[in-house]
Amino acid sequence: MAATEHARTSRLRAWMLQGLSDMGKTSQGPHAPPEPMHQGQRWWRVMCLTGVDYFSTLGYQPGIAALAAGLLSPVATIVLVIVTLAGALPVYRRVAEESPHGEGSIAMLERLLTFWKGKLFVLTLLGFAATDFLITITLSAADASTHLVENPHLTSTLHDKQMLITLVLVALLGAVFLKGFLEAIGVAVVLVGIYLGLNVVVVVVGLWHVLTEGHVVTDWTTGLTAEHGNVFAMVGVALLVFPKLALGLSGFETGVAVMPHVEGDPDDTEESPRGRIRDTKKLLTTAALIMSVFLIATSFITTLLIPEKEFESGGQANGRALAYLAHEYLGGVFGTVYDVSTIAI
Repeated sequence: MAATEHARTSRLRAWMLQGLSDMGKTSQGPHAPPEPMHQGQRWWRVMCLTGVDYFSTLGYQPGIAALAAGLLSPVATIVLVIVTLAGALPVYRRVAEESPHGEGSIAMLERLLTFWKGKLFVLTLLGFAATDFLITITLSAADASTHLVENPHLTSTLHDKQMLITLVLVALLGAVFLKGFLEAIGVAVVLVGIYLGLNVVVVVVGLWHVLTEGHVVTDWTTGLTAEHGNVFAMVGVALLVFPKLALGLSGFETGVAVMPHVEGDPDDTEESPRGRIRDTKKLLTTAALIMSVFLIATSFITTLLIPEKEFESGGQANGRALAYLAHEYLGGVFGTVYDVSTIAI
């Protein structure tokens, strides 16, 4: 009995301390040769891995923006994009320089405080990060189940089963995390490529309808002016609803966390991974630019083309604004493919 308990303790101890031996290899003294970098993945492939977190918010972001800001949704989204490109992106490019081994911003903050203050501060931040992580997981899984349940071909069969579907999807997501980030990169590249391609089609078709139905722009600008009066009032309201829209910014932290998987230059070492840092900055910048373009375009077409009542609870665009446009303008087959892609990502 004692032997069994000792074996269990040893396995638990080995699991808890896994990786410490590798960490020790990087600090063998000033005269030790530099540790070579392990083989990684091209930065754009790792970007697709972070894109499963970042880009996937397109599935529900336009709908949330419409509910939070109404006709002001495109303006509020532009404010979000400005904060992203002028604030979050430069900060995380700096974080990539300071934590090239994936420690992230939390480890940087720990260095500024003494031992116990730093540890307690990090534990507090990790609590917030874990909460954000769980919210993102459940929100994404719930949105995926909405795309499944609200699909015109399945709504009669899956009606009132959204909770069960959400729990199943969360369990599947947990299985992916248990498998590991690195193993998921190949799948992520395919999912992100298909998903962004389908979104390009929806955006182009949506913009075409906005251009050919000129009255929708006039109706929007007239309603916006009547509701908010002037530009300063619009910007003020946009800043107030900003926290409700900043759902995808956790993707930057994910981008830094997966830095060890980014392939660097042949002469990179663990002590000086210049190539990895450079390519991670490319990853963060490219992801931010792609997402910014999609956010502005999707908020614009969904606000102008979808009736306001459809965004509300029970409406056909609630939680699936782009899917609504896909079904409306491109037919049931394309709309179903779009739903499947959104669920997968």
